[in-house]
Amino acid sequence: MKNKMSTSLLFRVIHRYLGFFLAGIMTVYALSGIVLIFRDTDLFKVEKQIEKKFEPNTEIAQIGKKLRIRNIKITKTEGDIVYFNNGKYNKKTGNLKYTSNDLPFIIGKFAHLHKAKSGEPLFFLNVFFGVSLLFFAVSSFFMFIPKSKYFKKGMYYAIAGLVLTIILLFV
Repeated sequence: MKNKMSTSLLFRVIHRYLGFFLAGIMTVYALSGIVLIFRDTDLFKVEKQIEKKFEPNTEIAQIGKKLRIRNIKITKTEGDIVYFNNGKYNKKTGNLKYTSNDLPFIIGKFAHLHKAKSGEPLFFLNVFFGVSLLFFAVSSFFMFIPKSKYFKKGMYYAIAGLVLTIILLFV
């Protein structure tokens, strides 16, 4: 005769092993999420000096597009040298020097993982991770008998977390 596993026990087992399996990626997501909170600052960024060569007399707007520098603005012009936000461009020679603040390599990779788009291979990992987190949230309600004091106390915490989230969304 087969021993049928209860729903509660099944959720506990899946929850436990999926948690162990995803411990590494949860750590990376947590760290990259913290880094991304400060993306509007230079807190974790490293300054790099970059030199590029363009065709002489290239428009600054075109250079901004090619370098993916948003809101590139000319601050001053002295002869053939055009100064902009973080650098300078020699219209005569096409030489460009500018400063870029980027995340260090490994932290940049973590942040990219956190922000991967649907056209990238990391998309599948992100969807799997999101579905797993949803499972964690739902399965936690099946870990205890609904009439137990732990379940009732857990429901208070769940409601408090939901209310806090809603308040923070609209503040």
